[in-house]
Amino acid sequence: MSCSENTNATAGDPLDELDDAVAAAAFRRLVRHLRHRHDAQNLDLMILSGFCRNCLADWIREAGAPYDKEGARAVIHGMPSADWKARFHREATDDQLAAMAESLKKNAPAS
Repeated sequence: MSCSENTNATAGDPLDELDDAVAAAAFRRLVRHLRHRHDAQNLDLMILSGFCRNCLADWIREAGAPYDKEGARAVIHGMPSADWKARFHREATDDQLAAMAESLKKNAPAS
């Protein structure tokens, strides 16, 4: 799974005016919510929103977090990703994989 960067940043976006401490608190709440909701599979998140826990891990690395890929995933999952996968991951159906592929097309920047 992968998620393309599509920030849709615009001049004067009120999100850019949000205090970093407030944004960080909201981000931590989102991550803790996802840690609690193991029933929301990464694939489900990808189908509905075009991003998942692993994308969040990639994004914190891209933002400068001092982790390798696995370290960043452990931060987001709240445990090593292999442990999370062994405990909570369900295999995807062909229909789910097709739906994810369609969802990811929406992540591509507009031409």
